[in-house]
Amino acid sequence: MIERKIIEEKMKELQIQEHITNNLRNSGHSHTKLQRTPLGEKIIIFASRPGLIVGRKGQNIKKLTMDLKRKFNLENPQIEISEVENTNLDVQIVAERIAASLERYGSQRFKGIVHKVMMDSMNAGALGIEIVISGKVPSTRAKSWRFYQGYLKKCGDIALVGVDRAYSSAKLKSGIIGVKVSIMPPTTKLPDDMKLKEESTIQEEAKKEEDGKKIEKTKKEPKKKKKETKKEATKTEAPVNIQEEKNASKEDEGTEKSE
Repeated sequence: MIERKIIEEKMKELQIQEHITNNLRNSGHSHTKLQRTPLGEKIIIFASRPGLIVGRKGQNIKKLTMDLKRKFNLENPQIEISEVENTNLDVQIVAERIAASLERYGSQRFKGIVHKVMMDSMNAGALGIEIVISGKVPSTRAKSWRFYQGYLKKCGDIALVGVDRAYSSAKLKSGIIGVKVSIMPPTTKLPDDMKLKEESTIQEEAKKEEDGKKIEKTKKEPKKKKKETKKEATKTEAPVNIQEEKNASKEDEGTEKSE
């Protein structure tokens, strides 16, 4: 029963995300997150142009909240909009930008559009980018065009975790054109990425380690001396007590003789 509930909740989240992406088309929408709070469902929308999503006097957000209440039976949905810092590194925004420019200028100028987007993302700091456009571009027969720049991982765990992928589509007179974008952001750490240290830094680290060992030794030495002093004190006290006993025994013998 618990597994079925979890699956139903995840399916509902996916449907909400698809509904938001379809409604916020060509408005710089990146992705959405859904959080459950005691007051109700909190929906965070990440976008490059939050003004278009909000609308005039918040009309677009009000309409979206009403649609979510009616369609998905949400009690109190709270929509929050956060702006994306670097739009040239966001994969979904880049894919939507290419699709929107293809719909605006047509398929004849697709090479210039793609090269401009690639240059913008590489100047923003991306390690590599790949764009695949498939459809009737520019001829009547469908074919796929591949554009790439920089370094991009194709296999291994980094290809799944460290590479961002997104899809979008443009509706033209000749038909629907698919746009697939994959970007390797500068935050990805490659396993073969090694940095060599200079000799001066290595020597400084070795000196610090030696100084730390010396300080530890000096801290441990006074404790040993204290133990030794205690043992010496016990040794010195022992003969004094023996002499006192001898003197006391002699005094007892002298008192007996006098009697």
